[in-house]
Amino acid sequence: MTFLRYGTLGLAALAAGAFWSAPVSAEQVVTAVMQAPLRTLDPHLSTAQIVRTHGFMVFDTLLGMDADYNPQPQMADYAVSDDRMTYTLTLREGLKWHDGTPVTAEDCVASLRRWGENDGPGRTMMTHVASIAATSDREIVITLAKPFGQVLELLAKPSPVPPFMMPKRLAETPKGEQVAEMIGSGPFRFVAEEYRPGDQAVYVRNTDYVPRAEPMSWTAGGKVVNVDKVVWKAMPDMQTTINAIQSGDVDLIEQVTIDLLPLLDMAEGVEYGIKNPLGAQVTGRFNHRLPPFDNADLRRAAMYALDQDTLMQTAIGNPDYYTLCASAYGCEVPLASDAGAEYLAGSAEERMAKAQELLKAAGYDGTPVMMMQPTDLTILSTQPIVAAERLREAGFDVDVVSMDWATLQSRKNGWQPVAEGGWNMLFTYWGVTGIWNPLVHALLDGSGADTAWSGWPVSPEIESLRAEYLTSPTLDDQKRIAAAIQQIAWDQGFYYNAGEFKSVAAWRTELQDIEPGPITLFWGMHK
Repeated sequence: MTFLRYGTLGLAALAAGAFWSAPVSAEQVVTAVMQAPLRTLDPHLSTAQIVRTHGFMVFDTLLGMDADYNPQPQMADYAVSDDRMTYTLTLREGLKWHDGTPVTAEDCVASLRRWGENDGPGRTMMTHVASIAATSDREIVITLAKPFGQVLELLAKPSPVPPFMMPKRLAETPKGEQVAEMIGSGPFRFVAEEYRPGDQAVYVRNTDYVPRAEPMSWTAGGKVVNVDKVVWKAMPDMQTTINAIQSGDVDLIEQVTIDLLPLLDMAEGVEYGIKNPLGAQVTGRFNHRLPPFDNADLRRAAMYALDQDTLMQTAIGNPDYYTLCASAYGCEVPLASDAGAEYLAGSAEERMAKAQELLKAAGYDGTPVMMMQPTDLTILSTQPIVAAERLREAGFDVDVVSMDWATLQSRKNGWQPVAEGGWNMLFTYWGVTGIWNPLVHALLDGSGADTAWSGWPVSPEIESLRAEYLTSPTLDDQKRIAAAIQQIAWDQGFYYNAGEFKSVAAWRTELQDIEPGPITLFWGMHK
């Protein structure tokens, strides 16, 4: 069998040792305030950005994704058979878990299986896989049962649930249970005894970690750690957080409220800018299993009532940092499309009139809409309030229920009646790196399966098109299919695209070489 080979082993890894772990004379600590408190740790069981960032600190992936969306070797180099039905991954020499034991192919096989149970695109991939086997201590072979064109892309994807590798004993944790320890092979070690859920997480440099020799690019290349410790502190009040970075108590703020940026213009020793160039989309998700949004006409009425510009103005304020578009995949990516733009066309008043007509024609019976509002995530705390007012104007009865982000994350997974802990609508946001095509986009899952992302829409039409996308041979074909999926998602009211925004980070000037990426990258930076 002939293979195409990618990546290098041996000398390249040794060459990295010349620069990866130079000791420093005094402990260098980076204190960061992240966009949300860290209250759960298992990165296979959550799509929350903060949990994903935590995952990349502690764990590593077989492949990484560079800034051009290309899969690159990370823990493993890879080879692909001519017929693209066999994928052979060879682990780099000397990889260790944080407990000192060697990383083996069996560990990675168990990790891939666990990821495939918990990630939507991963589950899809597994339906095309005949076997995943450890053929030696360092070699993993994935054999397909039927063609699937996205294997490398999914093994490298940075969002929303990356295929993180962990020891077999953890990967075999019973389905649905959190892993008991944070033992990975990534560039940082998690300090369990200093973890305070919702308040503090501490990471120290993994001195056994040997980065790749290639330059870093997003989650690919050499993850070179230049600091000794990273401390995440929770500060729900943004004014307090800004005071802390001005005083030097904090080195980095992952996400600054846009309307408070003028305070930083006057702050000595503080800079700010965009470190995630693709940004994120705010999405208003309907629960398709409960009234009133089990009715597609009422979902369409709600979409006409809502207004992108109002939602973005309230949450972001400065139009320099947000974009309005119909595209489900991001406004500036190859698959961007105007399909469904009619739901955004005309003035807000004209769309409201359509909403009121639809609501009346659909025979809305007054069932209240339970709208969840996270109080401790600034970027999402205002949209539910504004959306509720728009929906009330259209004729909906809306109850806004406030809770912290962790409670919302837990409650969204249930579809029991509202009186028993259910919900009807929520707002969240997704990094463009996690929605850039129909396969990875969790909100475009039309299977209605219990394992799908919260909301559970059912659309055989979309599922058929997503299956076609998997084997589409050209970008033109992919664009055609993606646009058709996007139109159906608008027509069937999968969710409301509330606009796209760029996050602005702030940092002390002594913190340098902060590289752009799909998450905040704590490797590469130095203080």
